[in-house]
Amino acid sequence: MRRLDRRLAAMTAYGFVSGLPLPLSGFTFRYWLSEVGVGLTVIGLTTSIGLAYSLKFLWSPLLDQAPPLGLSGRFGRRRGWLLLVQPLLCIAALLLALSDPSRTPLAAVAAAAGVAILSATQDIAIDAWRIETFPEERQGVALAVYVWGYRLAMLVSMSGVIAMASIAGWHAALVVVAAMIGAGVLVTLAATREEQAAAPRPRLRDAVVEPVLSFFARPSAGLVLAFVALFKLGEALAGLMTAPFYRSLGFDKPAIAGIGPFSMFGTLAGISLGGWLVARIGVGRALLVTGWTQTLAMAMYVLLSLSPGNLAMLYGTVAVEAFAQGMADAAFLTFLSALCVRAFAATQYALLSSVPQLAIHTIGNISGVMAKSLGWTLFYTVCMAAAVPGMLLMLVLLRRERTAAVPKPAQ
Repeated sequence: MRRLDRRLAAMTAYGFVSGLPLPLSGFTFRYWLSEVGVGLTVIGLTTSIGLAYSLKFLWSPLLDQAPPLGLSGRFGRRRGWLLLVQPLLCIAALLLALSDPSRTPLAAVAAAAGVAILSATQDIAIDAWRIETFPEERQGVALAVYVWGYRLAMLVSMSGVIAMASIAGWHAALVVVAAMIGAGVLVTLAATREEQAAAPRPRLRDAVVEPVLSFFARPSAGLVLAFVALFKLGEALAGLMTAPFYRSLGFDKPAIAGIGPFSMFGTLAGISLGGWLVARIGVGRALLVTGWTQTLAMAMYVLLSLSPGNLAMLYGTVAVEAFAQGMADAAFLTFLSALCVRAFAATQYALLSSVPQLAIHTIGNISGVMAKSLGWTLFYTVCMAAAVPGMLLMLVLLRRERTAAVPKPAQ
């Protein structure tokens, strides 16, 4: 029991160090750009930085197949890779903290891109460590404590950074976060070594081809991929432009910093309810319920666009959106996990979880242009409409599956 508690503590800490970098190349970075006067079109283009999270499946086989430069013997394959990646991630975050986007925006964007690439690599290794360290019946608990740590870190890296920046400036606030990211090395050193099998033979077919062929052997594989790509599209498009959206409505740093607790607790409540729904009515029906809830919740953005300066409406929007998104995430992640064949679970999960991000960060590049040309009210109305095709595809999938669950994975 004590050993398991130690692993859960490490999993919580890993959730925290994983959640810190994401806003540094996302919401917090875009808010910083908007404050120093960078235009909406350019801010929209920075969503391409998030492609690192979308394309991580391209190098995830490397972490499965290649030893981490001699560190695997002492620390294990997963912790060895983490000890290589985490110091570099800290350096990239420090370079971002010391950059000046008002004078050298390209350098700031390059540093943010470095943070995203290294953060995505860290996520691959942590996911693999979790899968190999916890028994199957404890995976749910491990994922739950990971989410708690992750959401707390995002509160620090978003609201905390903005609040600190209003007092000490952006550079000082981001240096503090870079130092916390560097503490990930200490987490890895203290973590339990995974129970690793013999080192795999580095063959391209085993690493890449077989997982892909196995997935496409299932019925309706193309339809499943289309649904996975579209399910989160509307909600993600809505979230991409929230930083300049909030500022355009007249909310200052303290007001925006105050959204953090509403977002965190709304998400955690939504995840809890979404998980209960999955267990109660099955993942397919839970996806329908939570997906439509997520779509309708985007109407709060439309109402907020008509209520500039209204703090109650701002916090209500954030809380409702976070709650609906948490519900949908619980069902969606369960859906993705159920699609994976156990023999190829790591690679297939990296691929499937990258598909919606790939759609978001390619189409998302035009979000700034859309917001500028349509205005905020119409822009968020279009975002609501963008969620509908994914929900219609889910209806088709459910009609093909008599059990109203998920497509059965190929064996």
